Amino acid sequence: MLVEGGNVYWTRNEEEVEGIVVVFSWVSVEERQLRKHVDLYGSLGWNCLVCCADFLNAFHPEKATAVAFFVLSELIEKLRIKRRPVVFLSFSGGSKACLYKVFQIIQGTCDGRLTVDDNQLVRSCLSAHIYDSGPLEFSSDFAAQFTLHPTILKLPGACKLMSWFAKGLQSSLDALFLTKFRTQHAEYWQALYSSTHLGAPYLVFCSDGDPLVPYRVVCSFAHRLRNLGGDVELVKWNHSPHLGHYEQYPVQYKTAVSCILEKASSVFSRKTRELEIKRSRMDAMHDDISELFCNLQKAAGDSSRGKRRIAVETSDQYFAPSPESQQGGSSPSQDQIREGSVHFINPPSINAHSLLGQALFDGCVPKNVEGWDIKFSGTLNGQPLGTASRRSPPRGFKSFLRSKL
Repeated sequence: MLVEGGNVYWTRNEEEVEGIVVVFSWVSVEERQLRKHVDLYGSLGWNCLVCCADFLNAFHPEKATAVAFFVLSELIEKLRIKRRPVVFLSFSGGSKACLYKVFQIIQGTCDGRLTVDDNQLVRSCLSAHIYDSGPLEFSSDFAAQFTLHPTILKLPGACKLMSWFAKGLQSSLDALFLTKFRTQHAEYWQALYSSTHLGAPYLVFCSDGDPLVPYRVVCSFAHRLRNLGGDVELVKWNHSPHLGHYEQYPVQYKTAVSCILEKASSVFSRKTRELEIKRSRMDAMHDDISELFCNLQKAAGDSSRGKRRIAVETSDQYFAPSPESQQGGSSPSQDQIREGSVHFINPPSINAHSLLGQALFDGCVPKNVEGWDIKFSGTLNGQPLGTASRRSPPRGFKSFLRSKL
């Protein structure tokens, strides 16, 4: 499938495979070399998703991002059908043309991002990394090394010619893309180093006779990965050309690949178990929360019913005949009156003829004081009290005057 920035295709359509190898290739990889490696992984029962990135992807980050998103979408579509172990395989400049952008997308440091579920799916399936003749050091003469024909590089004075050509090509690319190569250098290596957080082992093939990828660069890369906690196996050969390790040492190469694929399967199984444990814990937590809410709702319902029952019982203590019963002339039965009557508590009172009343009123209070003629001296409101008594004050006031209080 031709997409913007490269070509992406599957090598096998079989459903029953051990896993998926995502191959990141570049123009430096010949078709015959790529086919041999794809056949090797196919013989081991693994399917390959091949990404052949264009030359300009290494200098144009937007193109590399577009291809990376397409590769991930193809991979996720397969993993949704059935989860399988995934291995990222990078040849030569494929790490710069596409792979590092894939890492940025997975880790959320790129402009575009995957959904949470898709990101978790890729992370849980990624089980190993393989670098063959890479990663490349990104320098100013990087493009010239792959643009000039190998016969030109063998001519006398080729180093000076390559330097001139590199400067001219670098200036042209800078004017075209309005960027410089070295501005992407730190971003590129940081993305490769950050892949250690994905929890997958590494297998790195290199040679001390590779003119494009010096051994010191690959050795420094492997050492840095180990310092970051990565499980790295570095396989080094002598006098092996760039991308020619499998042709020079087929038996050793296949053995190393078989070992890393077996390790990838075990890593995938471990990640699957951890994911199942995490999901079971989340399900248990969800069940606990649901049970807690159910208990709270039940308690709230019981409390509400209890309040309604208390209100009904309280209202039943009071009886009032309905208007219909009053109009019909029927009266409630004696039991209904006894059950529905309201009992009022009499306020406390003092009997004047009791012992306490005699003590308070200073002696025995006569029971009948009617007809008594009580005369007082003095005035009331400026008038003689006798005159006031003859005006026959109200009965209540008269009783008050007759008391000793």
